[in-house]
Amino acid sequence: MKLYAERTFRIDTENAFKVGPHIDRVEEEIGAVVKLNLGEPDFPVPTHIKDEIKRQLDLDNTHYCDPKGLITLRRAIAKQVGETRGLKVSAERVVVFPGGKPSIGLVQQVYCSPGNEVIYPSPGFPIYESMIEFVGGVPVPMQLHESSAFNVDIDEIEARITDRTKLMIVNSPNNPCGSVIPKEDLQRLANLAKEHDIAVLSDEIYNRFLYEGEHHSIAAFPGMRDRTIILDGLSKSYAMTGWRIGYGVMPQELVEPISRLATNSVSCTASFTQIAALEALSGPQERSYSMVEEFKKRRDIIVAGLNDIPGIRCPLPLGAFYVFPSIEETEITSQVFAESLLSEAGVASLAGESFGRFGNGYIRFSFANSVGNLEIALERIRNFVRSR
Repeated sequence: MKLYAERTFRIDTENAFKVGPHIDRVEEEIGAVVKLNLGEPDFPVPTHIKDEIKRQLDLDNTHYCDPKGLITLRRAIAKQVGETRGLKVSAERVVVFPGGKPSIGLVQQVYCSPGNEVIYPSPGFPIYESMIEFVGGVPVPMQLHESSAFNVDIDEIEARITDRTKLMIVNSPNNPCGSVIPKEDLQRLANLAKEHDIAVLSDEIYNRFLYEGEHHSIAAFPGMRDRTIILDGLSKSYAMTGWRIGYGVMPQELVEPISRLATNSVSCTASFTQIAALEALSGPQERSYSMVEEFKKRRDIIVAGLNDIPGIRCPLPLGAFYVFPSIEETEITSQVFAESLLSEAGVASLAGESFGRFGNGYIRFSFANSVGNLEIALERIRNFVRSR
């Protein structure tokens, strides 16, 4: 007798987490592994933020709160969104979540009936496609082309829009490619969304990790504020990944249904974490920006090092903290490359197909690691490729 709903087996996961047990096994066998698999800043949380969460715990501020989030934090988020996107929003449009992923899943549930189509970037964050499949939607990948700096072809996207298209996901800067959608392309995507009455989920979690140019939000274009959900959070910018603090800025009419879904699934986000997030947004920002400068230095080191290895071609990412080099010339499949690089050379990475079928032939390395460890990893990668 079949006991499980069919959708149970449509949901996937992140290989960045699945590789953990393999790293443990390899470290037992050959020694320390250089971990370039997880997208997690290796910096400590700024002291003033840690001090605030300790103070809140001492005050026993550990109880339920408004499922939408504390109004003080929501006001601070609205203010920051206004300052960074040039977009006027009220606190009433903000919903706070335990992490950024709830925005992805809950928005899919609101917009997608079975058979509805969702356009999403590929290579892209694997949870996009996973949640589309889970809610019974139809994933429609928009390919990111290396030939155009891992950006989309707007004409290709327009050709894939049908009367069943309900949602478009954009991610800039992008995970895993580090690409940034040019302003003129964002404008064209906004025009398509308005012309075809499509909602947009704009994943902007890496907006502070921009090494060239300026960040632009699709929500800021005329007519887009009321059809766009901005996904953002504090995990990356303040090295608070394990704190699970994210948020969505959304059309007013979406706030209540999204809040009810959140209530049914997580009740609310921890109040003490929210107050610490308020301290992060309103307190000193120097540590956060200095972290970005350090990442830019690391980016330049790993890109130059990978391009110096025969058989590897590594484009320069403009944002986030990943490189997505092609390893096709090595004539090793990306899955075998990633598995063998870990087991034989002690470097953890992710195969490109972890981010969708258009990732075949590529490897994702996170450069959220020290310069010293990046140099060790580059030497190990060079020796690994040379030995094949």
